[in-house]
Amino acid sequence: MFSKFEINCSIFYYDSILKLDSLISACAIICLGVDFVVKIAVIGLGYVGLPLAFEFSKVFNTIGFDIDNQRIKELHDGYDRTKELTSSDLESISNLQFTSEVKDLRDSNFYIVTVPTPVDNSNQPDLRPLISATTTIASILKKGDVVVYESTVYPGATEEICVPILERISTLNFNDDFSVGYSPERINPGDKVHRLTEITKIISGSNSRALSIIEKVYKSIIKVDLHKAPTIKVAEAAKVIENTQRDINIALINELAMLFEKLGINTHDVLKAAGTKWNFQKFTPGLVGGHCIGVDPYYLTHKATSVGFHPELILAGRKTNDNMSSYIANRVALELSKKEVNLNGSKCLLLGLTFKENCPDLRNSGALSLKRNLESYGINVITCDPWVESEDAKEFSNSHKTLGELEKMDFDIALLVVAHDKFEKIGPLLRSISPNALIYDLKGFLDDEFVDLRL
Repeated sequence: MFSKFEINCSIFYYDSILKLDSLISACAIICLGVDFVVKIAVIGLGYVGLPLAFEFSKVFNTIGFDIDNQRIKELHDGYDRTKELTSSDLESISNLQFTSEVKDLRDSNFYIVTVPTPVDNSNQPDLRPLISATTTIASILKKGDVVVYESTVYPGATEEICVPILERISTLNFNDDFSVGYSPERINPGDKVHRLTEITKIISGSNSRALSIIEKVYKSIIKVDLHKAPTIKVAEAAKVIENTQRDINIALINELAMLFEKLGINTHDVLKAAGTKWNFQKFTPGLVGGHCIGVDPYYLTHKATSVGFHPELILAGRKTNDNMSSYIANRVALELSKKEVNLNGSKCLLLGLTFKENCPDLRNSGALSLKRNLESYGINVITCDPWVESEDAKEFSNSHKTLGELEKMDFDIALLVVAHDKFEKIGPLLRSISPNALIYDLKGFLDDEFVDLRL
């Protein structure tokens, strides 16, 4: 796989009997030519950064940097709280150093920024992590260095926000002394099929030299195609519309689900029937959260309004999806009232806390928003999520139970919020422990015989 490397348009061939570690060392020293000795630093070791650093460490000597000292300690101890890497993966690492010390980054010359880009309480972009990471890099930036951003931003942010910081603090000149690129992350937490090395990677660079270096670096780990965007802004825009499109599609289905409830029609039956058409896109109703779909559209609308454009459709989709937890809580209250259950002190079992199935990510979880809305009616909410560790759940729930502990619980209504694989057989258990309780399946996941209500 690494038997030949381009060096200043010449190709050097290495004997195929060289050992893998020798190839890694050779690659780390000369991979991209005599003018660029590849030394990679990944800034931010979350869901995006850690898998990226892990893959690059198979080819280059790599440094993984994070300001969270506890995170660094856990990784040194062979534990990844995101569950993206196993303990065996972490034990196998030989060319990856984890650190929270800026001084350890000084020898690097290819920086990859993978920090979070959330929104604030007003749904405006919160660029503080991005600015902090850029400031850190700027303090040690050298001539010839390349800085690549993978964090989701609005079109123009890399060159309008990050580059001036790099120039001001480093006192170097953009594109003369250093260059930048943008290569949007496409990590899907919990997805064991669409992995980093198997997904088409978009790349862009601020000049031809930077693009060439970025292409060769990413080609060393990506097994499929790279797509070279003509500008950094194009690459930024491509990323931010991927999740905006999904958000709007889900909003449409959520709105249809509310309509079909009024009409007495099962939404999932409608989707199954419509899905027989070859070009019908499969989306299902539910809560929208996480670090991407519920956040990225606000980055695009922020940029749109800054140039005097009002994005009606995007904001309408966001409003619909943001209001779903309130809609579902209202329906729960209505159904319990129909059964003459006193809302104040009633018990609701919430199955699933994470923002999506089969991952431990709680960021911007719609389930947590739903929990707050249910509690506003005086309903006692009991939570259960086999993907969330008890210590993490304490921040969000005073009554968090394991699957085993559910056998001793009783409740008035159970809501399946997240379709974790571990919930697949939970229908019979729910019926046996609280036979008179309502079971509300938000995801169309359980068998009909165990479900009273669907979204």
